Amino acid sequence: MLAKVISGAVLGVDAYLVEVEVDLSAGLPGFTTVGLPDNAVKESKDRVRAALKNSGYPYPAKRITVNLAPADVRKEGSAFDLPVAMGLLAASGMVPADDLGKYLFLGELSLDGRLKPVRGVLPIALAARDNDLAGLIVPRENGREASLVEGLTVLVAEQLPEVV
Repeated sequence: MLAKVISGAVLGVDAYLVEVEVDLSAGLPGFTTVGLPDNAVKESKDRVRAALKNSGYPYPAKRITVNLAPADVRKEGSAFDLPVAMGLLAASGMVPADDLGKYLFLGELSLDGRLKPVRGVLPIALAARDNDLAGLIVPRENGREASLVEGLTVLVAEQLPEVV
């Protein structure tokens, strides 16, 4: 099963959208991230697994492949934790995948499922608005910064279950 979630990243002072594709397939359980991830992005698999389990959601015992597109631009930081978690839940059929493409997801996950603030929210919020997304879902601590962008719905959450 394949799910797509929209996120964003900062390159210098500009932001761009990142499509987070999560594929679950048969085979030995494993987790692979492709699309030029740095170490913090690669470590996301451990934060996401713990956050899902500690929030009461099952972690799929399948082969998991996460693609961060565009693949030719280096991805940095922990802000992809939330979109990866939502992609896993959608690919598992636990959340409807249809509405995920309307919102941009951004946030680091704590091992207990809390959302931690990330940097670069303002330019990413501008990119979300400029790409006609319905809204942005961010950690509560980033809500004020994101709400500076007019014409964009900003939803905030403190825990992964609130986002689900």
